[in-house]
Amino acid sequence: MNHRDLERTKSFGRRVFMLGAGKLALLSALVGRLYYLQVVEADRYRVLADENRINLRLLPPPRGRIFDRVGEPLAKNRLNYRVVVISEQTDDVTATLDALGRLIAIADHEYRGVVREARRKRGFVPITVRENLSWAEVSRVEVHAPELPGVMIDVGQTRYYPPGATVGHIIGYVAAVSEDELSGSVDPLLELPDFRIGKNGIEKRYDLALRGSAGNSQVEVNAYGRVIRELARRDGEPGDDLVLSIDLGLQRYLGARLGAESAAAAVIDIHSGELLALVSTPSYDPNAFNQGLSSSAWRALIENPLKPLVNKTIAGQYPPGSTFKMVVALAALEAGVVTPDHKVFCRGKIKIGDSTFHCWKRGGHGELAMIDAIEQSCDVYFYDISRRVGIDRIADMARRFGFGTASGVDLPGEHDGLVPDKAWKMATFGVSWQLGETVVVGIGQGYLQATPLQLAVMAARIANGGVAITPRLTLAAADDRGADDGSDATAPKFPSMGLTPASLRVVLEGMNRVVNGKRGTARRARIDDPNIAMAGKTGTSQVRRISKAERASGVIKSKDRPWIERDHALFVGFAPVREPRYAVAVVVEHGGSGSRAAAPVASDVLRETLRREPTWRRDPRRLVDGGVPAKGEV
Repeated sequence: MNHRDLERTKSFGRRVFMLGAGKLALLSALVGRLYYLQVVEADRYRVLADENRINLRLLPPPRGRIFDRVGEPLAKNRLNYRVVVISEQTDDVTATLDALGRLIAIADHEYRGVVREARRKRGFVPITVRENLSWAEVSRVEVHAPELPGVMIDVGQTRYYPPGATVGHIIGYVAAVSEDELSGSVDPLLELPDFRIGKNGIEKRYDLALRGSAGNSQVEVNAYGRVIRELARRDGEPGDDLVLSIDLGLQRYLGARLGAESAAAAVIDIHSGELLALVSTPSYDPNAFNQGLSSSAWRALIENPLKPLVNKTIAGQYPPGSTFKMVVALAALEAGVVTPDHKVFCRGKIKIGDSTFHCWKRGGHGELAMIDAIEQSCDVYFYDISRRVGIDRIADMARRFGFGTASGVDLPGEHDGLVPDKAWKMATFGVSWQLGETVVVGIGQGYLQATPLQLAVMAARIANGGVAITPRLTLAAADDRGADDGSDATAPKFPSMGLTPASLRVVLEGMNRVVNGKRGTARRARIDDPNIAMAGKTGTSQVRRISKAERASGVIKSKDRPWIERDHALFVGFAPVREPRYAVAVVVEHGGSGSRAAAPVASDVLRETLRREPTWRRDPRRLVDGGVPAKGEV
């Protein structure tokens, strides 16, 4: 071998060695990388693989139930039978819907919605056709199941309100989550397509507590997202149950007593602030919102002139009329402007400045002291003392009784009402307050506005001796119901209003004589049994001004005018007179006269309240073992 061949051999050998070394290095890197991925990073990639294979799905928890004070269900959950269609299991979705429509009613918008969803969603995703099927409808679908490929019955839960419209304004309703509610929340439950949240009433006020906490389900899926099997499940924690102060029997009674009137009424415990009944008529059935309102049904609700969707007890604002005279009397007495013996001669009208102000009694009442003026509701007497005490002191006393600000009751949508004074008018209109406006407020008219609940609170604070109670609707959780005597051990302590007992006695006696006196304006509504006798005050508030021509002609009676122009009828009262326990306020829109339209309702409902009292004064903890199912039970 010559020198050249030797060099060539050495060069080839070096190249083979370098190539082999390179291959070995690459192989080592590959082995190292495989070791790193399969051993060092094994846990991480196992999780990633499982995330592709396993889906974690939220399970909505059962919503907390709501009971009245004696354990009657006001809101609960019940089974919701739904019919769904899986488009990949049927050759023609429209043909399947047509066949299904011959068995159960399918609205046009439901039909179109299913067809639209079938185009948008994957074929294996169930599409809801109809919810809340009756058992008869479920049976028909199941019997014809072989003829309905892709159709199946699904079972879920829905909210149900057994008393219906009786508690519509108190309980409210639940509905699907809106886009605005979803964008402002971090709760993943809200993203579930069938999840419902509180939209009004107690359902809205305590929505977070009623929701509970979500469960979850681990399901194995294939590459297309189809569920293969369920691997694990953890049910959610049911929402908290609530017990309200409302007595359903009394609520029904009061609603029936108000009947078809556009009206509002409240019954309140004067010591605890518990609301036993809170009725606004006409009402609405909250179940209709769960099942879905048609456009015609929705229009009927919003176009009804009696406003069934408005809770008039907290959102209706009315001039309180003569029911406000007790506040004016107390303002004058507490300021020392007049004494109970202060007398005024009523001739049926009084001239103040350039204006003449009339009493409701055209011939006048003659000479009256304060108790007489409350008993007979003399306007002239209160014109006189209101101009003496002035608007600012009247306004101050009104605010002490809860007027002009929301009461704080645990319901959304409460209105403040309005208590006018000099500063308010200057800020609002830029002009000074006039004396004539003071005397108009002195009989509960003018700018003054109050809700029926505020009127009930006023009556309660007078009856309990000047304790500033605040109203409430919730008592406790269903498994924590208070003391053995039936009272709520967590009842708050309320401050005193600081009123002089002597002043309160004058007003209380006046209210007693309104109902039980010989000349009382509500004498026809008195309760004859002295053990449960009622005291109170009538009120009639104008919705339009009476012209001089109308007054001169004598055509001023409310019943002679169109309904919309008739006066509102009001009454506030309490019972029993000897040991006051419950207060009531009744407002009948355009009822004409407080003594005729409102006082008889108040008399009947206070009588019924006292008759029913033993039912709810027993130990409420007994309800855990009788009448109230375990938490989370449908």
